[in-house]
Amino acid sequence: MELRRLGRSDILVPPLCIGGNVFGWTADEPTSFRLLDALFDAGLCFIDTADVYSRWAEGHQGGESETIIGKWMKTRGNRDRLVIATKVGSDMGQGKVCLQADYIRRAVDASLARLQTDYIDLYQSHWDDPDTPFEEVLGAYDELIRAGKVRLIGASNLTAPRLFEALAVATREKLPRYETLQPEYNLCERAGYEADVEAVCAANGLGVIPYFSLAAGFLTGKYRSAADAGKSVRGGELVAKYLNPRGEGILAALDEVAAAHGATPTQVALAWVMARPSITAPIASASRVEQLGDLIASVDLALTGADMARLDKASAWKE
Repeated sequence: MELRRLGRSDILVPPLCIGGNVFGWTADEPTSFRLLDALFDAGLCFIDTADVYSRWAEGHQGGESETIIGKWMKTRGNRDRLVIATKVGSDMGQGKVCLQADYIRRAVDASLARLQTDYIDLYQSHWDDPDTPFEEVLGAYDELIRAGKVRLIGASNLTAPRLFEALAVATREKLPRYETLQPEYNLCERAGYEADVEAVCAANGLGVIPYFSLAAGFLTGKYRSAADAGKSVRGGELVAKYLNPRGEGILAALDEVAAAHGATPTQVALAWVMARPSITAPIASASRVEQLGDLIASVDLALTGADMARLDKASAWKE
């Protein structure tokens, strides 16, 4: 399997990252273990989670995903063969996004305990905290890297100007820089990344690991009419947001390319993101073992130039 470098670091990852948001939420612990076993056996050893997963679920307090991943790694004894990414900064009860240094110090220890590990490969700022200077945020991360608790840092959901500012502060203050960015990016949602964020990432050699690579499930082809809204909790939202002439055109292009390769729309949608020059590894998750075939197969699906052009045209956006 092709391995790709995370930013300018020495950490190599497969071209598809496993989303841990489902572990402990839509996938219970036994199912999560089966999913993780199968993905690991397929060589997909890059796992992304966050301390806040899945605080939104009734009765949850956050940390459920990290806890399950930690139990699984401990049971399997495979920590040294995995790249574990998690995030800090979401509302874990403090009522706001927080990247203050003392908060980061406490949060990383809590994540390490749940993950049952001594270090985190990639520690990411989940959201921007405009009330905390980048000097303080990056200074806290510098402490963690020096202490051996974190190998690499990244960010998620930063605008182009804020990402540029963070990189400039790191250079000026001789602090660790964000080596990766996690933006929302897929065939339906291209503008937010391609308009200006992509250029900053490319110019500075950042690794890009986009989330919602399947547009929360729309790009699987599951939602093709208003009647399909009831197929999931988010079905109504997805139909309202994406089932329009552009969305229908994207699904048609996915069907066409999938048919040519004997593949599925899911595989093609993920392969398209993986083939984009600035992308390191899109994030995708599965709640059921039956969904794993598409994720695993997408890694080996080689789209042609004509395929990419067809998908690019169908998903074209206007400034």
